[in-house]
Amino acid sequence: MLDARLEKLAGILVNYSVAVKPGDNVLVQDTGIEPGFDKALVKAIHEAGGRAFVTLRDKALDRALLKDAPAEQVELQARFEQERMKEMDCYIGFNAWRNLSSWSDLSSRELGLFNTNIFKKVHIETRLPGTRWVALRFPSPAMAQMAAMSEEAFEDFFFDVCTMDYSRMSKAMDPLVEYLARTDAVRIVGPGTDLSFSIKGLPPIKCDGKMNIPDGEVYTAPVRDSVNGTILYNTQSEHEGFTYENIRFEFRDGRITKATSNDEKRINRVLDIDEGARYVGEFAFGVNPYITRAMKETLFDEKISGSIHFTPGNSYDDCFNGNRSSLHWDLVLIQTPEFGGGEIYLDGRLVRKDGLFVVPELEGLNPANLMRKD
Repeated sequence: MLDARLEKLAGILVNYSVAVKPGDNVLVQDTGIEPGFDKALVKAIHEAGGRAFVTLRDKALDRALLKDAPAEQVELQARFEQERMKEMDCYIGFNAWRNLSSWSDLSSRELGLFNTNIFKKVHIETRLPGTRWVALRFPSPAMAQMAAMSEEAFEDFFFDVCTMDYSRMSKAMDPLVEYLARTDAVRIVGPGTDLSFSIKGLPPIKCDGKMNIPDGEVYTAPVRDSVNGTILYNTQSEHEGFTYENIRFEFRDGRITKATSNDEKRINRVLDIDEGARYVGEFAFGVNPYITRAMKETLFDEKISGSIHFTPGNSYDDCFNGNRSSLHWDLVLIQTPEFGGGEIYLDGRLVRKDGLFVVPELEGLNPANLMRKD
């Protein structure tokens, strides 16, 4: 028997997140191999009139394929996967982490082949603009360990967060979208952080369960060359099998001119992958009231209530600031009191302090209001 929670989540993904219509081709990409959830998704897709396609992947096997692989092999794999993706109307991708460090010993050459071929060509260039897509994680022992929770407690947390009332959140986001649409200057202030930039002319986008699960962010992008100042991120970030801490960037005219962390050589190697990696492609507010602390999992951490993320790398097509890169690295700064607090000013007006919106028209996004039972 299928867990009823799997069926509920599958229904949200299929009918709300990607809104499968009769005749749609839907690719389910399962990294971690969770057949129970795959079956729930296939069932929901077929009930919606769609055609289901399933790919099973494993991070350890992918590592073996990339290790010492000739460039021609990875390029050919990317062409196969890109052609298949072009035939898809919808994409549902999830990862059930077994080992966060699965790729930690791949070389910069091997990681570069993956990023510039499979990730860039299949996902950035084809999936993002060409499909209705949603990405999520699936509860696993590794994720429970990241969250410092028992497996059962994490599983309960996961389903509570992922099956929340996203339609209610969506309505509460509308005033912030309207506010950002008329904003020019942004200033972010906090411990180790004083950052200024413009978002003029770049449309704000609400993420309300249609692209990521869990969801809960409103994003835009900085004018590419407008970023100046310093930001000190106060959360850990796992990237390509390594956990980064105390990431600090200095910007001049949009470009990261200095980057430090617990491994300065490694972080600069990431940022030197291409020219766009040292510019920012996304700026976002996190507003999910059920997520309050980081767990080194981007799809959760970037939605933390009272946080922002400021993302070096590729800019999304629906809010494109001209920056292209094979990198898109969502790095999170939490501004709630327990993480040092901070302020955000829009056109000189204080709109959020210590993680809470202080402008009346935006207070609906504060946790007490989003979690209120009417």
